[in-house]
Amino acid sequence: MIFDTHAHYDSEQFDGDREAVLAALKEGGVGRVANIAADIPSVETTFALARTYDQVYGVLGIHPDGVPDMGEGTVERIRALVREDGGRKIVAVGEIGLDYYHRDHIPRELQKKWFVRQLELSEELGLPVVIHSREAAQDTYEILKACRTGDGCGIMHCYSYSREMAARFLDLGYYIALGGVVTFKNARAAKEVAAYVPEDRLLLETDCPYMAPVPYRGTRNDSRLLREVVKAVAALRGVSEAEAEEMTWRNANRLYRIPD
Repeated sequence: MIFDTHAHYDSEQFDGDREAVLAALKEGGVGRVANIAADIPSVETTFALARTYDQVYGVLGIHPDGVPDMGEGTVERIRALVREDGGRKIVAVGEIGLDYYHRDHIPRELQKKWFVRQLELSEELGLPVVIHSREAAQDTYEILKACRTGDGCGIMHCYSYSREMAARFLDLGYYIALGGVVTFKNARAAKEVAAYVPEDRLLLETDCPYMAPVPYRGTRNDSRLLREVVKAVAALRGVSEAEAEEMTWRNANRLYRIPD
């Protein structure tokens, strides 16, 4: 089975057929999905999805784009939902981090403030983190090194940096998650990372409805299309598709602390 470690099924792009898509995942070889919150409304919708669907787990946090709307009340709401869940379906804090790509309207210091605050919350709650980092490798690394390290402390989501930078995040205890980009013809860095990451630290993700793999690039993504990512990762690592699938399934359950 495949574990999609990062999806957004509460996106409006699934409003017309969400239930049908989620019902079809198992037949498509997908056993579990982590739905990831990104803003204040999606904290609530992610929590609801995790409570409604057996195969869906929830990750609650605020993406860098959402930090201008954050306050301590947001942190308290996430804390309250995690406690209400009682360790059943909410498995991490995220997606949180830094994004410096065309975001001059969101001050970097504000991003850093709420990144650190949510890292503190994750430690308080005893949950791993899902990290969003774009054009901000060094600042992300320095904050994580200072705030959250240790085996299984979190995931570098949609990893887009170099193999050398991957080694630094791995040394902090993070897992590396790859998705559709690894199937793109010119994605040299992603392909190098897919071949490099130790077999016990590699994860699969869609980031759906975004980032569909080749040959579906440009269409709405969903977890069933991870089959193309499995094929690409297996080829790059010189293993069978079954081995790639089993390895990443095992890693995801370990990271999210879900009984396999």
